[in-house]
Amino acid sequence: MTIFKLFVKKDDPKKLGSFLLKNGFSHQALIKARHNGGLVLVNHKRRYNSYHLKINDEVIFIPAAEKKNPWLQPSDKKIDVVFENKNYLVINKPAGVLSIPSRYEDKDAIVNRVLGYFNQKGQKNLKPHVITRLDRDTSGLVVVGKNSVTHARFSKMGKDNFIKKYHAIVHGNFTENELEGLINAPIDKVSNGVKRGVVQNGKSAKTEYCVIAQKKGYSLVELRLLTGRTHQIRVHMAYSGHILVGDHLYGSRDIFPRQALNCFSVTFQDPFTNEKVALEINDPRDMTNLWNNL
Repeated sequence: MTIFKLFVKKDDPKKLGSFLLKNGFSHQALIKARHNGGLVLVNHKRRYNSYHLKINDEVIFIPAAEKKNPWLQPSDKKIDVVFENKNYLVINKPAGVLSIPSRYEDKDAIVNRVLGYFNQKGQKNLKPHVITRLDRDTSGLVVVGKNSVTHARFSKMGKDNFIKKYHAIVHGNFTENELEGLINAPIDKVSNGVKRGVVQNGKSAKTEYCVIAQKKGYSLVELRLLTGRTHQIRVHMAYSGHILVGDHLYGSRDIFPRQALNCFSVTFQDPFTNEKVALEINDPRDMTNLWNNL
């Protein structure tokens, strides 16, 4: 059973319902807690959303059990857990695995593997919520919530409070004046498929980059997303004239089997404790071998 305990502070809303909404509990979660087996207590007494709170009141929220997706099957394939607590876990996703099941592949995405991991630990009441997705052929750190409240709280974080950094191996070299910078170019769909591009009236997209090392015809780049558009790094690198090695969708013609892109770092404030969480991993072997052999 997941239990959330909160204390009312001076600047918090004084109505119970408003207080809970401010703290990341959705309207739907409040309704379900009231009618589908959850519980909301103030100082150990059950209260309604209209109840007026006082400073230092203790509020306990026990959400209703989440409905299982009958089509979602657990996978017994292992996951590489980098960090875990009672509300979320961070895993190192290998390239070649979807973050969430697709219409045509629904048995071995990260969600399936995390569900299998929960089952193996005897935590069959937990339901995985992918918070940070990666493309199938992008490797690296993925944050997965263990309940809908965690997902809601992470969703409210701005990019200043949730920092994702990537390593990419790209075609071409940068001049001395181009070794770091900001790519600010709007992105949108350019076809009926998955392909995106820089489009004048597209959605705002900003990517910071810094060149780490260069070899003849290739560069190793560190990137930080300031927005979260689909294929953002891949599109911005292609737009700048530095297509990712292996990114065949955006014009690469080399034989590397996937885009050379890895999310190696995430930093954020824990949405429940406000403590800083900073996690970093090494790039996978295929990327390090690629760079060493160029």
